Amino acid sequence: MTFTTRPEILGTFGVVTSTHWLASAAGMAILEKGGNAFDAAVATGLALQVVEPHLNGLGGEVPILLYDRQADDVRVLCGQGTAPAGATIDHYRSEGLSIVPGTGLLAAVVPGAFDAWMCLLRDYGTMRLAEVLAPAIGYAGDGYPLLPRVAQTIDEMKDFFIGHWPTSAATYLSGGEAPAARSLFRNPVLAQTYQRIVREAESVSPDRDRQIAAAQDQFYRGFVAESIDAFGRGEAVMDCSGARHRGVLSGDDMAGWGATYEAPLAYDYHNHTVYKTGPWGQGPVFLQQLALLSGFDIDSMDPTGPDFVHTVAECAKLAFADREAYYGDPNFSDVPIETLLSTAYNTERRKLVATEASRVLRPGQPDGLTPRFGGPLAPVPAARPGSGGGEPTFSPIQTGDTCHLDVIDRHGNMVAATPSGGWLQSSPVIPELGFCLSTRAQMFWLEPDLPTSLGPGRRPRTTLTPSMARRDGKPYLAFGTPGGDQQDQWTLIMFLRHVHQGMNLQAAIDAPLFHTEHFRSSFYPRDEKLGLLHIEESFPAETLEALRARGHAVNPAAPWSIGRVCAAAQDGTLLRAAATPRLMQAYAVGR
Repeated sequence: MTFTTRPEILGTFGVVTSTHWLASAAGMAILEKGGNAFDAAVATGLALQVVEPHLNGLGGEVPILLYDRQADDVRVLCGQGTAPAGATIDHYRSEGLSIVPGTGLLAAVVPGAFDAWMCLLRDYGTMRLAEVLAPAIGYAGDGYPLLPRVAQTIDEMKDFFIGHWPTSAATYLSGGEAPAARSLFRNPVLAQTYQRIVREAESVSPDRDRQIAAAQDQFYRGFVAESIDAFGRGEAVMDCSGARHRGVLSGDDMAGWGATYEAPLAYDYHNHTVYKTGPWGQGPVFLQQLALLSGFDIDSMDPTGPDFVHTVAECAKLAFADREAYYGDPNFSDVPIETLLSTAYNTERRKLVATEASRVLRPGQPDGLTPRFGGPLAPVPAARPGSGGGEPTFSPIQTGDTCHLDVIDRHGNMVAATPSGGWLQSSPVIPELGFCLSTRAQMFWLEPDLPTSLGPGRRPRTTLTPSMARRDGKPYLAFGTPGGDQQDQWTLIMFLRHVHQGMNLQAAIDAPLFHTEHFRSSFYPRDEKLGLLHIEESFPAETLEALRARGHAVNPAAPWSIGRVCAAAQDGTLLRAAATPRLMQAYAVGR
């Protein structure tokens, strides 16, 4: 019998799982009121913007995978905003930069999350704007209990806020001090922003769709865009480069952008079809790992044994090397994705997996291409203490974090979404709005002719990567995790244990986790740690020793310190859901 930290949630009416219990409760409340999975996902995502402000915000982005039961179709909704018109390599070089800063205003892209949530609500939901925004407005205006890690983040940023980002100090500090953990925290200005969007939308028309369109107008062409434009044109702002810079994001950039739908990429693996975003995100790296692993007998491997860890880690190294060399916005770069996922290509790549751990980055040459990597042309200054970093980080081991949610309703509709960006330590709060901007542009390189070169209108190669899967042709699984570059490693391990060892969702999530950092980080200062393998000490001691013997640079992590996976599944009429116990905040609910 497999013991878990909590039960796998079972029900028939609906399930919601997310990285914060308050957001999960908000989504479930929408289902109880008669909303569908899409309505519930919007309410959950908007609530996450409030209750996890150190990990995402209204100025952030979100990729969404959705399954529409009526159409029997999986689609990608891209809420990843693009680089502004003024975001050119020449401009950033003229500012004395060799790499895009991880904080401040120069790394800002168009905030994409709000339009994506509105498109999902308009096109697939049933409820009105005010109904799905009510939980977020309530949490922001009436308050919510502050997670210890939010309080810790604010305290770490306190001096920087006071010295350099006074608008953030006004929002998050009281009398110059950070709020206490678990205290009731309010962001009344953010609540007023949400309320004004609703009020302006309802003044336009009683029609639901016209109200949603009016909300989009207010955000991208109305008062929100005007405040963002004015703030960016204001004083230069300190960032982690150690210098002050003005932003380049403008109202025109906001007005010209909108979320888009596209077909997902898919890969068939052991009677499952897995769906991911295109190569403007890192999603295809999950599929590449499956293509490599398809040639190994995972069924026979102990899921906590050295053969399993070594094989998965070595295949990850190969797939992520290709990510570094070839992924980028396909609207601007020819990404050889068909070859990267092909049987022939991965059969050859698989031969590189040896008994010894690799300590070099080894991209392939799909279609005869020569791999090209970005890299700083001058020494990159480390972020000054207390100035924020390129990504939201909550431990030395587990860098990178954000939010995730999955929803399935009684009709069989499914959503998997990974909201992020606009975290409180990313850039200063815009005083009239109560939120800050995403710094996703740090994922671009200041070198020309790369798949990830900075350029106007381009999507940064985001690390955000929700997942879906069919089983035996039927819609089955929605899953994902926060974690930056680690997302498509932690979810892969959960998926493999579920598929090959038959673990239920909660057991597969609870089992010990690991990841490699054998690639260039997607976040400032873009470092790499070749050969490094972070692995929870809850693995058997003999596994850790065997991995060292195979040449892995093993870095033991405390038990329950790696990964934040959530998952939901529909098995006939039975719905299942699970959430990680790590950090003691994610929760699955359902009935």
